[in-house]
Amino acid sequence: MKTTVALVDDHELLRSGLVGIINSLGDFEVIFEAGNGLEFIKKVDRNNPPDIVLLDITMPEMDGYETAAWIRKTLPSIKILVLSMLSNDMAIIRMLRNGVKGYIIKDSKPHVFKEAMESIQRNEFYVNELVRDKLINYVSNEEEDGKQMQSLLNITEQEAHFLELLCADKSYKEIADEMCVSVRTIDNYRDNLFKKLEIKTRVGLVLFAIKQGIANIHE
Repeated sequence: MKTTVALVDDHELLRSGLVGIINSLGDFEVIFEAGNGLEFIKKVDRNNPPDIVLLDITMPEMDGYETAAWIRKTLPSIKILVLSMLSNDMAIIRMLRNGVKGYIIKDSKPHVFKEAMESIQRNEFYVNELVRDKLINYVSNEEEDGKQMQSLLNITEQEAHFLELLCADKSYKEIADEMCVSVRTIDNYRDNLFKKLEIKTRVGLVLFAIKQGIANIHE
């Protein structure tokens, strides 16, 4: 039996190339493709889901973060391998929090992609060298980096979305309207982030978000 794979990426040309590569590996078979998370949900057979989902992050309508969270909750047997251009710390941490089994960058060498697929197939965890170095940096610098990682891990999806909108120079009222919550709730997000990140100003939150790549997550 071949390991079944679904591709979720909004770039059709890239998907077409990946189909050929994956099917040529011998032990794998692409059973369907989707351009975003919503399309994936419509296409997936919940009674017979793919073994592996190859998932991009930046997609319209429903991005990789939301899709990974849905898979983790609804179809936890699926193993997720992230294939993304995003290599910033926040993107990696957020996807790891959503239970992905591997994370590689789109410009990785073909042998790295093959290694990643085979590792995920064996139910092993896989990250490429760039991602691995970032994770090692978090745990190697002891107190300071450990503190930063804890801050990243403690940021909720709603708070991350708030930070992203904050970087778009929107007022708190505009952010509240876009997130469909009250201004009081937005104030709570802000105050919670002040405490978690030990930051005292809106400018500080924006600088943190830019440094971690949050401002570019959905671009």
